[in-house]
Amino acid sequence: MKMTGVGIDGIERFQSPDKGRGLRVTRAFHVGELLFSCPPYSYVLSAQERGAYCEFCFNRKESLARCGKCKKAYYCNVTCQKGDWAVHKLECSAMVAFGEKWCPSESSRLVARILATKKTQKERSASEKILLVADMQSHAEDVDNEKRDNIQADAAGLHRFFSKHMDFPDSKELLSLFSQVSCNGFTIEDEELSHIGTAVYPDVALINHSCVPSVIVTFKGPNAEVRAVKDMKAGDEVLISYIDLLYPTDDRNGRLRESYYFSCDCAECHTKSKDKLKLKVRERVKPAEAEAVTAMLHYARKTTRDFRELKRLKNILFFLLEICEQSLEEMCGVLDAANVYVLHVNYQAMGVCVYQGDLHGAVRYGEKLLQPFSQLYPAYSLNVSSLYLKLSRLYLALDKRSAGISALKKAMSIMEVTHGKDHPYVRELLKQLKET
Repeated sequence: MKMTGVGIDGIERFQSPDKGRGLRVTRAFHVGELLFSCPPYSYVLSAQERGAYCEFCFNRKESLARCGKCKKAYYCNVTCQKGDWAVHKLECSAMVAFGEKWCPSESSRLVARILATKKTQKERSASEKILLVADMQSHAEDVDNEKRDNIQADAAGLHRFFSKHMDFPDSKELLSLFSQVSCNGFTIEDEELSHIGTAVYPDVALINHSCVPSVIVTFKGPNAEVRAVKDMKAGDEVLISYIDLLYPTDDRNGRLRESYYFSCDCAECHTKSKDKLKLKVRERVKPAEAEAVTAMLHYARKTTRDFRELKRLKNILFFLLEICEQSLEEMCGVLDAANVYVLHVNYQAMGVCVYQGDLHGAVRYGEKLLQPFSQLYPAYSLNVSSLYLKLSRLYLALDKRSAGISALKKAMSIMEVTHGKDHPYVRELLKQLKET
């Protein structure tokens, strides 16, 4: 098999003294400029999004054509259906045979597609110009018992639902592959940061983390696009954020250690310059009440973790707003309205209101986020653009045209940098703006 690297114009692989292997630029790039685009080695549309997106090109449109056999997968046309068949055939007959009992995890589905791609691969793919998929970091030796149990459950699902069409490697190799997907997989998201699918991009996986990123990764269909969010000069390292940057330093590094097995040593993690603002308490709280503040921050962190777990339980959604309101009442006696844990609960409450169709409630919670988000996130943040976009759609649905247009313009000003002016999402917004 021919596996000679071909490289990416303007980008080179190098050995970072602090982070190990990484990528750096060999020429200048300006804010908003595309460094490179990378097709996925393998990808999968989330089962919950079937019918809304084409399984092959991830085009979002109405009147998609349904697979005649499984009646679960949808496509733009025959061309897309044929293009997807090599991987869809792994699932098509199984979905018919298992019916409602067909329920592999998204990780199992992606691993099945990676194994199928590896089996037929004859040369280096377009997503492996710099790094082979086999050479992605796995950290299999660092996996704790809980993660190992989860991987074993995913592997069991892989064997149960895909054994008819594939042979599997031994358990050690499967552990390594699932670990690679966990460490290197990207969640493909839409313009509101809603989950669409999961993919593996070996070349993009070489980009190291920083809490002060120089680039951002967005998606055009299933392809990943890497764009500069800072002016870069030749020799600068290409850096993305692996995590949500809203939270204070200790929280961010705890998340990095838990998911990626390292701590960040960027300038922001050294100076902790935004932590005081992120952990702000109410002005009336006196220094003598430090113990109460510490207890409340502990409560707030636990609440944040609990929300992440509760959101996975569908039958809890209608009770989640009440939980949010109780948590806010508890927190706001001590913590400032701009404290990140208060913001987190407000964001959850906004989402629950949207789910329940309470648009006024969603706007009420969302408006509390705007100023703090703009202050705490980087200048070109998808979290900020998606919030403006959600609010613009809520305003317009409530016939608040002026507010809707203003929020839409602010979302677009960020997305023109993060996604590029020619991105379908940006074009859709521009069309909407002209028609509003």
